[in-house]
Amino acid sequence: MENAYIKLVPASNVQHISLDDVKDHFNYYKKITGKTGKQLDWDYDNAAFPYQIKEINQEKNWFYLKSDHQKYHAIVVAVGQEEMGDEMGENAEQSYIQVALPESSTVGDKGKANEFCKFLAKKLAGELHLFNGRIMYFYKRK
Repeated sequence: MENAYIKLVPASNVQHISLDDVKDHFNYYKKITGKTGKQLDWDYDNAAFPYQIKEINQEKNWFYLKSDHQKYHAIVVAVGQEEMGDEMGENAEQSYIQVALPESSTVGDKGKANEFCKFLAKKLAGELHLFNGRIMYFYKRK
């Protein structure tokens, strides 16, 4: 399973995020791509977001995006927190969003996952750790 992470750093727009917040961001993404599609007179929202949000169990910290399209299969999205040391040497909680590609994921899923990660990191002004290990910074750095 491949993983990418959007980490919420002190310079991010928010410090904590819930699954419902992430779903809201995906719904917003679907809405704006739908508006683009209307302007172009094309069904772009289904091409831009060919997934349905599926939940297995409300108590878990994850959901998955399931697609019936032939080029896509699934993407798993989770939220969590990890202990991080701050500048003062104190331990602090850092929230993150994890985007995972199960073994059954396709190349198309990886492309969409990268696109969604960049969108979320930009909206949240976070630090994006890509599938290939590279890091992209979407927050103002000193």
